Amino acid sequence: MSVCVRAVVRVLVLQAAWALGGGQVRYSVPEEAKGGTVVGRLAQDLGLEAGEAEARRLRLVSQGRRASVEVSGASGALVVSSRLDREELCGKSAPCALRLEVLLERPLRVFHVEVEVTDINDNAPLFPAATKNLSIAELSLPGSRFPLEGASDADIGANAQLSYTLSPSEHFALDMKSSDDGRKSLFLVLTEGLDRESLAEHRLVLTASDGGRPSLTGTVELVVSVLDANDNAPQFNQSVYKVQVPESAAEGTLVAHVGATDPDEGINHEFSFSIVSSVPASKRDVFSIEPQTGEIRLRGTLDFEEVRLYELQIAARDKGVPPLSGHCEVVVEVSDVNDNAPEVWVTSLSVPVAEDASLGTVVALLSVSDRDSGSNGRVRCAVWPPSPFGLVATFAGSYSLVLREALDRERVSEYEVEVRAEDGGAPPLRASRGLRVPVSDVNDNAPAFAQAVYTVLARENNAAGAELARLWARDPDEAGNGRVSYSVAEGGAGAGAGSGSGSGSGWRPASSYVSVDAESGRLWALQPLDYEELQVLQFEVRAVDAGEPPLCGNATVQLFVVDENDNAPALLPPAGGGPGPWAAGEASVSASASAPGSLWAWAAWGAPAGQVVAKIRAVDADSGYDAWLRYELWEPRGKGPFRVGLYSGEVSTARALEEADGPRQRLLIVVRDHGEPSRSATATLSVSLVEGAEAALAAAGAVSAGAGLRPASGAEGGAAAAAAAAAAAAATNVWLVVAICAVSSLFLLAVVLYGASRWAPRAAVLSGPGPATLVCASEVGSWSYSQRQSRSLCVADGAGKSDLMVFSPNCPPPPGPAPKETPQEPPALLDTVSATRPPVAP
Repeated sequence: MSVCVRAVVRVLVLQAAWALGGGQVRYSVPEEAKGGTVVGRLAQDLGLEAGEAEARRLRLVSQGRRASVEVSGASGALVVSSRLDREELCGKSAPCALRLEVLLERPLRVFHVEVEVTDINDNAPLFPAATKNLSIAELSLPGSRFPLEGASDADIGANAQLSYTLSPSEHFALDMKSSDDGRKSLFLVLTEGLDRESLAEHRLVLTASDGGRPSLTGTVELVVSVLDANDNAPQFNQSVYKVQVPESAAEGTLVAHVGATDPDEGINHEFSFSIVSSVPASKRDVFSIEPQTGEIRLRGTLDFEEVRLYELQIAARDKGVPPLSGHCEVVVEVSDVNDNAPEVWVTSLSVPVAEDASLGTVVALLSVSDRDSGSNGRVRCAVWPPSPFGLVATFAGSYSLVLREALDRERVSEYEVEVRAEDGGAPPLRASRGLRVPVSDVNDNAPAFAQAVYTVLARENNAAGAELARLWARDPDEAGNGRVSYSVAEGGAGAGAGSGSGSGSGWRPASSYVSVDAESGRLWALQPLDYEELQVLQFEVRAVDAGEPPLCGNATVQLFVVDENDNAPALLPPAGGGPGPWAAGEASVSASASAPGSLWAWAAWGAPAGQVVAKIRAVDADSGYDAWLRYELWEPRGKGPFRVGLYSGEVSTARALEEADGPRQRLLIVVRDHGEPSRSATATLSVSLVEGAEAALAAAGAVSAGAGLRPASGAEGGAAAAAAAAAAAAATNVWLVVAICAVSSLFLLAVVLYGASRWAPRAAVLSGPGPATLVCASEVGSWSYSQRQSRSLCVADGAGKSDLMVFSPNCPPPPGPAPKETPQEPPALLDTVSATRPPVAP
């Protein structure tokens, strides 16, 4: 319990001492202390816990000279690191204090420590010379005083308080006087008259003892020569001369002019001046005196910061025998001039500075000093540029560089700061110190895409893994804060949405179609795209940086699938969808490029050119130019009896049919689209050539039975051949009956011709039950229906039926020469149609 109480009391006393001392810790250590001597428990006095000094890097900051002390890292104690010589550090100045700055990190704090180096008696008094020669006239009266040059002691205080003793002598004694300013003057006093004949030379020992414990001594031997006759020494006008000289005085400057008189006459009256001694002794050569005139001039340079006061002992020595001397003292005071520029040190620098650092954050600690004194040593500091940093004075000569305005690394990533110091001299001297303050990045910027919406065109049937586009988002932050990763955020499409059927197989996310590279932003296709399945895919791509917390930005991608010619034309089934009744004149069959279909149709011999025999219907799943179909007659080539409409698919007679054309014509029809490369499908049409009456009967039977042109299987082909043979036999029988029974035959023939006139004109033309439509896509991809033309066919009394309808496409003509297709309606057909409904010109 008592230990805790003592600790608390110690902390309170330390805090009180800290507050009263203005934030300084003071220690004292004797000079010449051995290395490792503990000056003070600095960490404990600063209130640090055990181990905290090393963890927070407690250390000293040097200000340009060796401190001779250091902080022990383990214990936090202030110990002696090298030899401490008070006389080397401070000279005669008292007290001798080392002012140190102690830094403590995390958080950054600065403490001022003052270590006083106390003097020990390690310097003995020292006389300028080991022997001092004095000449004293034998006529000198008792009580005559002869000045002696005292000893000097480099120590201070009591250790430098000198006392003098003279070896026993019946003729001389020692006298010491103190002046008003504390200086001591030493004199050798003659107590009894001298007799040169009895003793021409006196040897005395002058001992100087200091006030140290133990006391140290120094001696000088005084050799006194007794001179004869010349009994008057020169006398100075003043015993003490005081002058003031600026430290900037040039060499040869007149410092003082001393004068003396000698009442003797003759050669004993002549004298010369000399400088006997100076304090400090090492600066004796700084001044010189003219022996004849007594002018004291400057021979060296003065430095107020090094020596502020000189004491010169001047002697005037006559030429008598023996010569006599008079003495005076010249005190030279050096005045300060502004010859030292300020000095700026950076004692601590905490960089880089985070761009979100709070105002008032300490960036650096600086120390400013000027060796001059007075107004010449008063320093003003400023920082340039004035923002975003400023200076705050902490202690005398100490400043903190603090943050005054908010930082933005994206605007300025590094500052070149200059701390400028100016003293108060006239003219003022200036100094500066440059600092480089980098700004560290924080994640304060979200990635931003170059555009909010990206439009991407991709051809269908692309390879899986093909690159579709490259997205890029900019993040002005650096390192991880500016490293962007990409991902598909959301979006999708309904499968089959591009077909327009409205019956897709469900919604599919965009990630099943595309993916984005997380690092490069490249947009890849995961699978081949099908225009017939998907035409537009819209989704969002998200860019996320690697900061903490991460920031993100989005962009919308609209992917348009561009159609390619990947579907061959497909031949359509009959308009009714099955084997129901077909209208005569239209042939429909499904076929492919590898398995062409076969059709049967009938045509009468003698049919005129331009009569429509059948119509081929096909469709292409592609769009635009790729879905525009054309029909070509592949076989037979050359001048055959039939032709095919280039874009209508109508099979018509190219000329009048003749018996030389044979009983049957096999046509191979190729349906091609306009893609590159083009795709095609083929259909085979078998056209049976029969007599007009048989063709009419076949057409009538087809209408009544509800059967039109059928695909030619093996059984149906045999039935057709048998029907043809039976028709030929019936024709022979008719002619025989006509020969036997003319009247009956004529009557029967009239009936037959009447029926033929009613049913035979377009018995070979096939038609579906409803209108046929040719759909064409323009090059720009939009569907169009235009220039509708219809052809009506009447096969019985009553209103006409629109069995065959052709829509001309609103499409540009295919490259190459325009096809020459000008089908002509046969006159009989035109007459028949005009009897029911006026025809529409194609």
